[in-house]
Amino acid sequence: MEHEPITRAVDALAPLSAKSSDRILEPVDRISEVLFGLIMALTFTLTLGVVTADSIQVRTMLLAALGCNLAWGIIDAAVFLMARFNQRGRNALKLRAIREAADIRGAHRVIADALPPLLASVLPPDQLELMRQRLLQLPEPERPRLTKRDGLGAAGICLLSFVSTFPIVIPFILIGDARLALRFSNAVAIAMLFVCGYAFGRCAGFRPWATGLLMVAIGAALVGVAIALGG
Repeated sequence: MEHEPITRAVDALAPLSAKSSDRILEPVDRISEVLFGLIMALTFTLTLGVVTADSIQVRTMLLAALGCNLAWGIIDAAVFLMARFNQRGRNALKLRAIREAADIRGAHRVIADALPPLLASVLPPDQLELMRQRLLQLPEPERPRLTKRDGLGAAGICLLSFVSTFPIVIPFILIGDARLALRFSNAVAIAMLFVCGYAFGRCAGFRPWATGLLMVAIGAALVGVAIALGG
């Protein structure tokens, strides 16, 4: 257990590969994707409800919500892949900087800068040196590339964003009155915002109920901003 922080730090600096043990998506990432999907769907349904006024069409609302979140899921998945590719390139650059540092102190600074500030602030020089020695033993970093796990992560992000729309569109399938269906859809979305906030609070160590209510308020504010700026 003594060297566990060191091991994690070395793993963080090592170039990621297909054999990496990191999760494809962290719980907070999953919650965030559902939140994004909810906010996007709410923005579309509410905007269409205002624009179409007395002529709201169930089919229009249904297709708009599904199409909106499918498009957002594809875009977010592409951004995820670019971020992973960038992360691998930065890891390789950090490892190269450690190996090419003019002196040991310079290498220690690179390592400390790559660590979380709290962890870096309590590590003595001898542990930084141990990290440096272990990093020097790593093989030459491969050229940054995307892996199958990255593809699975991107697919998961797209799926989460798209699937999160279905509870919102169910009222448009079951209820013939589009305006009444819109009210039920909004109620479902608010409930889902609360559930996501509750789960986020548990993951982040906050009070779940308070975080759930705060997430509803934040989600409503973001939707209002999106609509005010043109949807």
